[in-house]
Amino acid sequence: MINRDLYKFLNTWKESKTRLPLILRGARQVGKTTLIHQFGKTYIQYLYFNLEKPTDKIHFAQSTNLDILVQLMFISRGQINDANLSTLVFIDEIQEAPHILELLRYFHEDYPHIHIIVTGSLLEFALDKIFNVPVGRIEFAELNPVSFKEFINALGQIQLIKLMENCPIDNELLLPIFNLFHEYAQVGGMPQITQSYINEKNLSQTLRLYNAITESFKIDVEKYGKNHTQKQVIKHLMNTMVYEVDNRIKFNNFAHSNYKSREVKEAFHALEKAKLVELIYPSTNVSMPIYTDFGKSPRLQFLDIGLLNFQLGLHSELLKVNDLHALSKGKIVQQLVTQEIKSNQFLPSQKIHFWVRELNGSNAEVDLIYPFQNLLIPIEIKSGASGTLRSLFEYMDKCPHHFAVRLYSGPISEQVITTRKGKSFKLLNLPYFLGAWLDIYLEWFIEK
Repeated sequence: MINRDLYKFLNTWKESKTRLPLILRGARQVGKTTLIHQFGKTYIQYLYFNLEKPTDKIHFAQSTNLDILVQLMFISRGQINDANLSTLVFIDEIQEAPHILELLRYFHEDYPHIHIIVTGSLLEFALDKIFNVPVGRIEFAELNPVSFKEFINALGQIQLIKLMENCPIDNELLLPIFNLFHEYAQVGGMPQITQSYINEKNLSQTLRLYNAITESFKIDVEKYGKNHTQKQVIKHLMNTMVYEVDNRIKFNNFAHSNYKSREVKEAFHALEKAKLVELIYPSTNVSMPIYTDFGKSPRLQFLDIGLLNFQLGLHSELLKVNDLHALSKGKIVQQLVTQEIKSNQFLPSQKIHFWVRELNGSNAEVDLIYPFQNLLIPIEIKSGASGTLRSLFEYMDKCPHHFAVRLYSGPISEQVITTRKGKSFKLLNLPYFLGAWLDIYLEWFIEK
């Protein structure tokens, strides 16, 4: 079993005196149910309900009285409602009885000894169906695909993780990590596929699993669309959006279609709720706080690099390159680095942004902006020399600090660079596999 970093978050939640009922978000097949089953073993009593099963759903379908519902849950599982026994209740596929979400507010008040987690493959759609979201009486967490760190851990390379956390890692040790990262770039982070690859070390054997997951997502279109037209638009997006990953997109006539801006935008929002894609919007800020500019074109981020490679047919190409920037004009490494940074973000409210400055005849764009210690750090994902970082220079001329990061295919290094307008700043060059370790390296860099 792949050990997930979110498990530590769950343990903290379990021990917290301010613990609230937890809603666990995440796309289908990222391992939510498996993780909670594993976590449930830390309790004396573990009550699991899958509401897609009629025998489980019947207890919840008509229940509006919390006291009766609690009695039914314990009776159905032959367990005892005893405050002296640690108990976890896990309700899966909650979208089958969305009214239960409104009852969550009362669990903390009336049954604080019962720890409760809910999730579902269509959870976001269920939240839309309830009128009284129990704000302030529930908390949220999000499970992302398997990260590079989790991948290394699953391979048994524990010592390698310790080396990477010992900042800065010696540049002479980078080559085997680059090789592992390229391996991870091929496989991706869907747990079933990752586990199959780790067990058999045969990428070709996993192709049927990629196909099965991809097709299941496409079949689910019927669940995502609220009407016939939206279902048709979603089908179009599912077949074309992989070719636009990491591009800034226009909604109107997306991918050479006849669909209008409103139709495409609503369809993308449905896919965002399903966690299959994320629309990453830019900001024009160079200091905190970040203000999202929804009036500008967003960039498209896909759920998982492995599924993306499969749909683009890039698995064989990945075997031939030493620098991921050389593949698909750098789109793959940008998708991958962004996915890695997101892997550390367990709170759904945390959003990724990039920076733009758009003027007539003169545009600038920085790949990512990263909040750290009240600074907004610009991050470029580039293979070129520092002299080609024109957009980064534009950002640094405007921002109030002197720190920037480049993620690339080379060693750890530092440079002092002067912009054309005469501002000096410090550029930290990091191997692109350190995206999930940004906080550690930024603290080292800035304090130094």
